[in-house]
Parts: sequence; C-alpha cells; structure tokens
Amino acid sequence: MSDVSDESDDGSSAAQRPVALVTGTSTGIGLATAVAAAQVGFHVVATVRRAGSDAELRSAAEALGVADRVEVRMLDTTDAAAAESLVNDVAAQYGRLDAVVNNAGAGHVGTVEEDSVDAIRGVMEVNYFGVINVTKPAMAHLRASSGSLVTVSSVGGVVGQPFNEAYCAAKFAVEGMMESLHPVAAAVGVRVVIVEPGAVATSFVDNVGIGGAAVDADGPYAEAFDHYIERTRGAFAAAQEAGGVADVIVGALVGDDVPLRVQSSDGATSFAGLKLRDLDGSAVTQLTAGWIA
Repeated sequence: MSDVSDESDDGSSAAQRPVALVTGTSTGIGLATAVAAAQVGFHVVATVRRAGSDAELRSAAEALGVADRVEVRMLDTTDAAAAESLVNDVAAQYGRLDAVVNNAGAGHVGTVEEDSVDAIRGVMEVNYFGVINVTKPAMAHLRASSGSLVTVSSVGGVVGQPFNEAYCAAKFAVEGMMESLHPVAAAVGVRVVIVEPGAVATSFVDNVGIGGAAVDADGPYAEAFDHYIERTRGAFAAAQEAGGVADVIVGALVGDDVPLRVQSSDGATSFAGLKLRDLDGSAVTQLTAGWIA
C-alpha cells in the first residue's frame, strides 16, 4: 500500500497532510486503524470515549514512530452536539477533512423478551445514531475534499444472528443508511464504503458479557444461550486480528474503485454470501444511481 502523500518524517506540519477522523480508537479495530492510517500519511484525529483510555493507542503510535501523526480527542458519539462540534473544529483547525472512519460501537447480546426497551434503545444510540451524529456534520467537509466515509459494520449487519437482535438491528440500519447514501454521496464526490468484519480478536466477547447474565439463567432461553456461548467462543478463538481489518479499512481510504461493501476476510465473505448475492453492492448502487441521474 502506498503513502497517501509525498510527505515523510521531515518535519512537515499536520496541515500539509490529509486529515482523517477515526472514532472508537481506545482498543481493537479503531486503535489499529488509527495507527495504520497514520503510517500511510494521514494526520489522524483519533477519538476515545473515556478519559485515560488512550494509553494503548499512544503506546502503539509511539512504537511505530507515528505519534506525531495521531492526535487524541475525547468524543462520545451518542452526543450529537459534541460530535458536530468536534467534526467542525477539526476541519477548521486543519482547513480540511479528507476521511471519516465510523468505528465506535458496542456489542450486545440478549433477547427481546428479556431485554429492556431502554437497553435496546441504547444499542441503537451507540451503533446507529452515533454513526449519524458524526456523518451528518462531516458530509459538507467531505464534499469539499472529495473525501471518503468508511463505516465499520459487521457480518451482523447482513445476517441476523441469535441473541443479537438489538445489535444486528442497529447494524442492519447502518447498512441500509449507507447503501442508500452511496449514490447520493457519489453524486457530490464523496466515497462511501461499508467494511464488514466477521469475528475479530478484540475485547468484544468480554465487553458484551458472553458467559455472563445476558439471559435469565432459569428462563426459557437458557439452554439455547449456552449453546450460543459455546459456538461463539469457538468462533472468536480463530478470529481475525484487528490489524487485518485495519488494513482493509485503510485500503478503502486510499484505494481506487472501492465498492460499497467490503468484507474483511474470506470467512466474512463466505458468511455474508449466505445473504448477499451481490457481494460488493455494485448492482444495487448502479440501479439506485439511476434513480437520481
């Protein structure tokens, strides 16, 4: 993969480099993406939700010699006003915004009978409305730069999965929004890409409470959930590394003729293929582009 600019470690200022905003960078895919984007020449504004959660990111950037290209900012993407302020501030500070990677999100397992409506709504706030909150103010700046909007979805945005009703609903919503936006954004020079990972070797399993009290241990779903846990632990034991997903994301930022939909591994492609005959989204977007031509 080639550098996005001719700038090197020669003291050139961040303002001379293309600027990328990456959300959810304290761990996993977001962290790997922020560092990988910096390595190919972006000045990266990397957001984290909690104060003090950026130590691993800073350490990784330092180890790879790109600490001067990774700027950490605080952002809870569910706060629409904060997201708008940050996006506009970054564009004003550097005079440009060339790329946005919507990565921030959170997993959730449970089932609709036992989940509270507030819990389900919270999953939508993080995984769907958080994407909207960043994308909405970013579009004007991406139009100005003919930039790229890359959103990390999941194979769970394509194939509904047991005990993931709320999570898959949110990711389905993200996929529907981005697929619909694709031809509209393309008409004004903005590239829209969805990246769909399968199982990734991050803290996702621990964060969603696999093995915890996600369902009532004495309830009607307990046995089925036990089987789900067993299968899921097996899947994550052979998971793709976060760096592999980051390479796909950065490739979507700098590559030529990138389609709407990109899976991050052969396993993800195979799984998504259960549902999507049109794996890269080209047939859909060629059709819908005709609706606004």
